[in-house]
Amino acid sequence: MATEEVAKPSPIPPYPEMILAAIEDLGDKSGSNKSAISRYIEGKYDGDLPPAHASLLAAHLARMKESGELVFVKNNYFRADAPDAPPKRGRGRPPKARDPGAPVSPPSGRGRGRPPKPKDPLDAAVKQATAGMPRARGRPPKKAKTEGGASPAPAGDGSTPVKRGLTDAAAWG
Repeated sequence: MATEEVAKPSPIPPYPEMILAAIEDLGDKSGSNKSAISRYIEGKYDGDLPPAHASLLAAHLARMKESGELVFVKNNYFRADAPDAPPKRGRGRPPKARDPGAPVSPPSGRGRGRPPKPKDPLDAAVKQATAGMPRARGRPPKKAKTEGGASPAPAGDGSTPVKRGLTDAAAWG
């Protein structure tokens, strides 16, 4: 004869129900923190809790917070539908309160960031003239140096530049 094990109903309710009951029964105006909720549940369901009670409680609190069943403010949990729950605030710094009597200053004509460089009319004309022309392949040729730039002095006969300094071995020593 085979003995059938009948699945007994768990003596403890699901964690979300226990958490909501704990918050409601604790009735703290400023909300209930995790350790108070845990103490309440441990006191009520002392011998029936699983050994991983702390991690299960933390996981269920996080899940209920993400789903919107609980509101988490200043390390305390509130029921989302509680009338004394503070309004949910967005992330980041809140905007400054504006004085309604203060005059509204119009925004300045200057935009944000670095101003653009002045446009050269010659460059614009060259770009417009060469707009339809295909570009040449390969590396572009070097630009010619301007007059007045530092350039090596030409040699006397124009072939190779003259070396300056001591080149004679007798002058060394």
